[in-house]
Amino acid sequence: MSKSLPKRSEDYSLWYNELVKRAGLAENSAVRGCMVIKPYGYAIWEKMQRTLDDMFKRTGHQNAYFPLFVPKSLFEAEEKNAEGFAKECAVVTHYRLQTDPDNPGKLRVDPNAKLEEELVVRPTSEAIIWSTYKGWIQSYRDLPLLINQWANVVRWEMRTRLFLRTAEFLWQEGHTAHATAEEAVAETRQMLEVYAQFAEEWMALPVVKGVKTENERFAGAEDTYCIEGLMQDGKALQAGTSHFLGQNFAKAFDVQFQSKEGNLEHVWGTSWGVSTRLMGALVMAHSDDEGLVLPPRLAPVQVVIVPIYKTGQLDELLERIRPMQMGLIERGISVKIDDRDTERPGYKFAEWELKGVPVRLAVGMRDLDAGTVEVARRDTKEKMNLPLADIVNSVATLLDDIQANIYSRALKFRETHTTRVETYEEFKQALEGEGGFVVAHWDGTSETEERIKEETKATIRCIALNEPDEDGTCVLTGKPSKRRVYFARAY
Repeated sequence: MSKSLPKRSEDYSLWYNELVKRAGLAENSAVRGCMVIKPYGYAIWEKMQRTLDDMFKRTGHQNAYFPLFVPKSLFEAEEKNAEGFAKECAVVTHYRLQTDPDNPGKLRVDPNAKLEEELVVRPTSEAIIWSTYKGWIQSYRDLPLLINQWANVVRWEMRTRLFLRTAEFLWQEGHTAHATAEEAVAETRQMLEVYAQFAEEWMALPVVKGVKTENERFAGAEDTYCIEGLMQDGKALQAGTSHFLGQNFAKAFDVQFQSKEGNLEHVWGTSWGVSTRLMGALVMAHSDDEGLVLPPRLAPVQVVIVPIYKTGQLDELLERIRPMQMGLIERGISVKIDDRDTERPGYKFAEWELKGVPVRLAVGMRDLDAGTVEVARRDTKEKMNLPLADIVNSVATLLDDIQANIYSRALKFRETHTTRVETYEEFKQALEGEGGFVVAHWDGTSETEERIKEETKATIRCIALNEPDEDGTCVLTGKPSKRRVYFARAY
């Protein structure tokens, strides 16, 4: 193996970047600010995608696909949305290249191929989708319209980091239309719960569910709901958002329906999405100085079997291993046998540890003769010898235990890094210590929110849904406050 990873305690950012590259998740591309997602990383994303897609379909949603390009006039139709994304937009102005007569072998934009209307490369798809919905919705019988798309989007970021912030990334975006505000709000809350369930049960990432402040709200939304996770460096990461759009987009694109009473009304909308940023959350929430620590439910390889053999033994050993491999596969467990004869077992152990495979089985002739298998779990690095006769059941149980333990460990970290404070001095001390969530009273004004952000680099991550009403005084201004909110420095 190559030299060891940087330590999290010494340079968390460098540790993260190196781990993403060395574990084979992604790398920088020839396009500045964009990434190549490598097969191992994409296999994790596929598991995320497959699971979420099933969850969406169970809640009545269907998949569709809409164009990558949005006519500039459509993009401008909802003013807040257009203004909110304007600085991040890539714009297509021409549709053809030609040979440069002054520089043979080079190409230039054909000045005669200017588009009649410039096209925005989608940073989000509300504009193109709601302009389409105008033709799909005429009556209450067409509602609710529950559509999701899996796509790529472009937001022209100047400072990028693999998975967390790139100029192009993959995501899903749901866009729904409803007859009443109550139905749309219920949809928004339902999808928040779907995201929270996925984060906690599959990613093993405990999250805080809440509502964004007006400053942090999605451009064009009436309310933005979110899930917030805590990373091991004490910074928060927004892992998913669900937006109640009110009638803003329906009015901008004149999407109306005839109600049961015969009245013509504008529909009520929602949008919601998660992206490949979840990959970054997965790495930062659980991994250690030796490499990835993957929750079994999302691991591309859940069990790796490393044969331990002497010259001339490999074929016979593999034959004896096959029944174990097939038994695990029949239980729905993904298994890889690392039978490379170019690397020693120690190298293989380190490589699969780096890649975060939850369970490693080391199997030699002597072990099989003795009726045991050496089992190593990635989360605790514990090794044990288990009976060969019941190895399939033992491994299945172990994988469930690892999934639960990774979640439990992340939850304990969040609990020990959530501080409730009464004064601004305590607030700043908590942030400068180990970071994490700081739960404090806020007077509800944008001015106070902005001043705290400017002075401490901490933002209001959310107004938590489970935080009870509580009279108090704002940590900064001393003005009355009705409840506490969650602050943190964030990605």
